Amino acid sequence: MALLTIGAFAKLSRLSPKALRLYDKLGLLSPARVDPTTGYRFYAPEQLERARLVAWLRRLGMPLTRIHRVCELDAAAAAREIRTFWAQVEADTAARRDLATFLLDHLSRKDAAMAPTTQPLHIRYAALSDTGLVRTCNQDTVYAGPRLLAVADGFGPAGAPAGAAAVDVLKRLDTEHIPAGELLNVLGDAVEQARQAVHAVAADDPATPAAGTTLTAMLWTGSQPTLVHIGDSRAYLLRDGELFRITHDHTLVQAMVDEGRISADEAASHPQRSLLMRALTGNSPVAADIHRHDARAGDRYLLCSDGLSSVVPPQDMHHVVSTVADPEHAVRELVALANHSGSPDNVSCVIADVLELRP
Repeated sequence: MALLTIGAFAKLSRLSPKALRLYDKLGLLSPARVDPTTGYRFYAPEQLERARLVAWLRRLGMPLTRIHRVCELDAAAAAREIRTFWAQVEADTAARRDLATFLLDHLSRKDAAMAPTTQPLHIRYAALSDTGLVRTCNQDTVYAGPRLLAVADGFGPAGAPAGAAAVDVLKRLDTEHIPAGELLNVLGDAVEQARQAVHAVAADDPATPAAGTTLTAMLWTGSQPTLVHIGDSRAYLLRDGELFRITHDHTLVQAMVDEGRISADEAASHPQRSLLMRALTGNSPVAADIHRHDARAGDRYLLCSDGLSSVVPPQDMHHVVSTVADPEHAVRELVALANHSGSPDNVSCVIADVLELRP
C-alpha cells in the first residue's frame, strides 16, 4: 500500500502536522520515510493505529513521556497503565474540587476566632497506638493536643521515622494562633514541610531510601476544625448518634469503587486494597484534601489508621464510639477490638469530644 503524505496522515489520525513533527523529534511516532531532498515526511497506513492511540491519550492529558511508555506495552499492560493514570487524574481533580470548596467556604466566612457569634468550644481528647499482633515494630504515629489531632501511618523500611517526622511538623501548629485568613497558606506550608521532612528521613539513611506516610489531621482555629488528609488513614464524625466517615481514601481500590468497577464489599477483600494513590513520600509535592467543618457541642471525632478501619467492622466501631463516654476508655476499647480481630497491622486512633467552653 502506498505511503501517506503528512497532510493525509494528519487528517486520518486527528493529529496536526505540527504535532507529528514534534512526535518524530521525540521518537514517539517517526515517519516511515523522509524524502532526502525535500525532507518531506511520509507515513505507512499501519502506523495509524499507534497515531490514533497517541491522539486519544493526548486528549486524556497524558504526558508525552508516559504516552511513549504506553505505546511500547501490549494491550493488557497498556490498559492497566491508562487505568492507573486516570485514577490519579480523578484523585487530583477531587483534590482541586475540595480546595475550591474550601476557598468558597473560606471567602464566605469571617475570621472564626474573631466572630462574636461563634460558640466557644474546646475538645477533650485521647490517643493510643499499638503494634498489633503481627508486625514487629510500630510505624504509626499519633498525636492529640488542644488544637491538633493527627494520625500518620508510615510505610516502607523507614516508615516509622517518616510518620513521626510528618506529625512533628504539624505539632508546631498546636501552640500557634492562626487567623482564618492565613489558614489555607499555613496548612499548605505545613504539608509541604511535612513532605520535606519525610524526604529528609530517606536522605539520612541511603541504605533504606523508601520512606512514606499517610497523614490525617484536624487543626482547630476558633471553634472550627479543619481537616487535612492524605492517604488511607481516616476521620469519622459521630453526630446525633450516627457515625459518618468524613475522609476519602486515596487508594487504587477506592478509585475503582468510585468508577463503579467494583463494589465496596469487593474492595474490602481486594488484594490491592492498600495500594496508595496519594501519600507523603518526599518525592514530589502532593495535594492534600482540606475541609473545614462546623463543629457542635456533643460531636465526637475519631481519627484512625487503617489498622483499625480495615479489621474492625463499622458497626463495632460505631458501638464503641457511641457508647463509651470517656475518650481514654474508648481508644483502649477500639485497639482491643482490632487485636481481638487479629491486628495484622499497627493500630492507632484518636478520639476528641467537642465540649462547650463554659465561663
